[in-house]
Amino acid sequence: MRALVGRIPFEAVDEHFVVDYKSDDGTIDFVKKRGIRIVPQENPGRGEAFRLSASVARGDLLVFFSPDGNEDPADIPRLLSKLAEGYDMVIASRFLPGSRNEEDSKLFRPRAWANKAFTLVANILWNRSGRSISDTINGYRAIRKAAFERMRLSATGYAVEYQMSIRAMRLGMKVSEIPTIEGERIGGESKAKSIPTGLRFVALILSEIWVSIRGSY
Repeated sequence: MRALVGRIPFEAVDEHFVVDYKSDDGTIDFVKKRGIRIVPQENPGRGEAFRLSASVARGDLLVFFSPDGNEDPADIPRLLSKLAEGYDMVIASRFLPGSRNEEDSKLFRPRAWANKAFTLVANILWNRSGRSISDTINGYRAIRKAAFERMRLSATGYAVEYQMSIRAMRLGMKVSEIPTIEGERIGGESKAKSIPTGLRFVALILSEIWVSIRGSY
């Protein structure tokens, strides 16, 4: 947060706030000193943070941004510009031409390979638009609040973005992507451990297949 706050284009949005779940690293004091609104998160989980954000946001467009260094703040106006073209959801993709994934410089790229595999499965099972999504998992995205509410998301952890992409496809929403450059993570390793997160994605796929068969959420 400290390294990125000066680069965030606050002027591009009508409202901004930080959702905080019991952080003890000084984030709250840092944010308060800059006059940024803090929304306390009572229950843990990234999915819970997304739903809380949507419930307290006063506008009709949402941008989910994590200040961990991976996401480029300069993409915020580009995401909103795509929504203005009539799309329901816009994803900052790490796999489009002109984009970059954090693992691109490495020979062994488990995160990228897993992402592409899960994205392929989602496109095969639910995408009927004729245009494949290249990055169903990246959390850096913008969405219309009405579209978010239609999804009726249930995922609590890091599978929430994947569920958003699946349900957007299933509901026939207009989805677009922009290429993004994924930066180096600031302040330690991601809390999303590969194997447990992958297992949650598998469980989510099975759950969403059942939801599709049943025909309701």
